[in-house]
Amino acid sequence: MIKAVFFDWFNTLAHYFPPREELERQALKEFGFTVSPQVASRGLYLADKNFYEENARLPVRQRSPEEQLKIYSGFQVIILKEAGIEPANDLVLKLMGRMRELNSTMKFVLYDDVLSALKIVKSRKLTIGLLTNLQREIDTMCADLGITSFLDFTVTSGEVGADKPQAPIFRKALELAKVKPAEAIHVGDQYVNDVKGAMAVGIGAILLDRDNLYPEITDCPRIRSLVEVSRYLS
Repeated sequence: MIKAVFFDWFNTLAHYFPPREELERQALKEFGFTVSPQVASRGLYLADKNFYEENARLPVRQRSPEEQLKIYSGFQVIILKEAGIEPANDLVLKLMGRMRELNSTMKFVLYDDVLSALKIVKSRKLTIGLLTNLQREIDTMCADLGITSFLDFTVTSGEVGADKPQAPIFRKALELAKVKPAEAIHVGDQYVNDVKGAMAVGIGAILLDRDNLYPEITDCPRIRSLVEVSRYLS
């Protein structure tokens, strides 16, 4: 019997606005390159995937400055290659600098299905937790977006000293929810961080695949909208 539902934050409950692909396209256009929305989105997906895999191996913030630079520059290299643009070192560094400036204009906004999904889960009188690898203050952002009343607790990687997919962040959520692993499910958009991480400690997992990026995944439920989580609460 499910007693608790845990949600990921980034690209599950909330996303950046303006969208990152728009800012990436803007930066590239400033440097003389025109990239379609589809290509920019694909490049960001591949760059994100590589970053998350690296972070799962060893949190990027715990690495040397040289390694961090390699990973962050590699992020832009992947995007450039996907767009068919030669990733010259000078261009990569300029693009990194411009994206830092543009990223400072972004803010978090909720997906359209979030409030409906949270209301459904809350109506079942289930415990709701938020798990995130974000290092900054999540409670303030939740309050600003009007979802604090739905949440029983939040857990950040900064609090527990470990990122998803590592076990401590999931175990902390179980402790706060006062449930056994089999009594909880975790919903997130990253297969390694969210699904594999949750399953490793015995928590059921649901992959939120809004853009149908993971058609090959068959070892867990895969949903396209957050409200579909209602099918897995019994």
